[in-house]
Amino acid sequence: MNIFEGANEGDFRADFIFEINQLYCNLYNVLKMLSMSVKKEKFELEYIINTSPSIVFNRLSSPSGLSEWFADDVNLVGKTYTFVWEGSGQEAELVLRKENKMIRFHWLDDEDESTYFEFRINVDEITGETALLIIDFAEPDDKDDAIELWNQQIDELKHGLGA
Repeated sequence: MNIFEGANEGDFRADFIFEINQLYCNLYNVLKMLSMSVKKEKFELEYIINTSPSIVFNRLSSPSGLSEWFADDVNLVGKTYTFVWEGSGQEAELVLRKENKMIRFHWLDDEDESTYFEFRINVDEITGETALLIIDFAEPDDKDDAIELWNQQIDELKHGLGA
C-alpha cells in the first residue's frame, strides 16, 4: 500500500517544506529566548589612582585620554565614541557625564538597554586619595575575564599617569 496514493507529490513536498520551515522558526525563537535569558551581571571594581580627579577625568572622557590606555584609537562624533582595537571599531554612546565625577557609556551593539560601563571618581575626604570606581556588566561565564581585562587596562592607565 502506498501512503501517498491519491496525493499529489508536489503538494506533499510543499507541505513538508512548510512544516520544516515552521519547525526551524520555532527552534530559532526558542534559541533566541534562551540566549536572551542569560542576563548580564553588574559588577564594580575600585582602584586607587594617585593623581587629581581632573587629570583622571580627562583620561576617562576625552578621545586622546582614552586612546592612551583604553583603546588603540578613539574617535568622537556627537555623543558617539568609536573605540578601535587592532583595526576593528566598536561604538558606544555617551549616556551621562558629570565633570570630574563620572562618565557612563552604553555599547551600541548591546541589545540590553539596561547595561552600561561607567567610571566614577571618588575622593576620600580624610585621606585625599582619588579612587576610580568602574561599573560594568558581563555574562556570568565572562565575568572573571572582564575583571582581568579591567585590571590590565587600569594598570595601563596608572602607568600612563605615572601613578
